[in-house]
Amino acid sequence: MDSSPRRVVGIYPGSFDPITNGHLDLIERSLRLVDKLILAILVNAEKRPLFTVSERMEMLRDVVGDRGRVEVCTFNGLLVDFAAQQGANLIIRGIRAISDYEFELQMALMNRRLRPELETVFLMAGEAYSFISSRLVKEVISLGGNIHGLVPPAVESRLKERFLTKESARI
Repeated sequence: MDSSPRRVVGIYPGSFDPITNGHLDLIERSLRLVDKLILAILVNAEKRPLFTVSERMEMLRDVVGDRGRVEVCTFNGLLVDFAAQQGANLIIRGIRAISDYEFELQMALMNRRLRPELETVFLMAGEAYSFISSRLVKEVISLGGNIHGLVPPAVESRLKERFLTKESARI
């Protein structure tokens, strides 16, 4: 039996459209659990994201900074296949509410069936972030609401710029 410690490579998948302070909280806490963390942006042609994949990658890199243990990637297809390609052995998912748990449990069980060697860990959202979602942030700013403190300052600037540009185009 191999007695060397096993390297834990985690994947935190999501759309990150845009990254929120809730995402950042989970990233920080995930780094306590893994040797390497892959932030994996799902490329989904069905969804209509506000930001392009390259913009989301840039925002993630800007906000997370230059850390040797964090990598930003994109993927399409099955997460378990991407995890195998990356040598990952852990999927990290955030849970804000019971409704999240039901969906995430289904996904975790399917992923386990497809790749039993891949574990899923659920991290509860921090209390201060339990209501934040990218969708809600976009809705609030699109209606002229204040999103200060919900997203990193650089992301807030990008959102304001994007929605001011959209407003100007409608006038």
